[in-house]
Amino acid sequence: MTRNGVVIRKFFLHISKEEQKKRFLARLEDSKKNWKFSMDDIKERKFWDDYQEAYEEMLQNTATKRAPWFVVPADNKWYGRLVVASAIIEALDGLNLAYPDMDKEKQKELEAIKRRC
Repeated sequence: MTRNGVVIRKFFLHISKEEQKKRFLARLEDSKKNWKFSMDDIKERKFWDDYQEAYEEMLQNTATKRAPWFVVPADNKWYGRLVVASAIIEALDGLNLAYPDMDKEKQKELEAIKRRC
């Protein structure tokens, strides 16, 4: 895809084990968030270290210069969003986007239309 000019940025939103616990407990405390809770999450939490190792391997094996991963600390949602937004803005700035130049014939045509109006 990148060879065809597609800009790719991948984001891994990483939360700490402590923050995950805090969010799980918040889901239990708030009846409006109970639907988000799953016992499977608690069972899988026992494999935290295995998941971290798998994530690290995945990131190392799928990151390229033209399609990098951004590992975003996401314990604070506002900070994670700021990091992602900054990376997107940087990618867009790197594209050097500009409106296309208009040839003289098209400019004359538009001037003629303006005079008629």
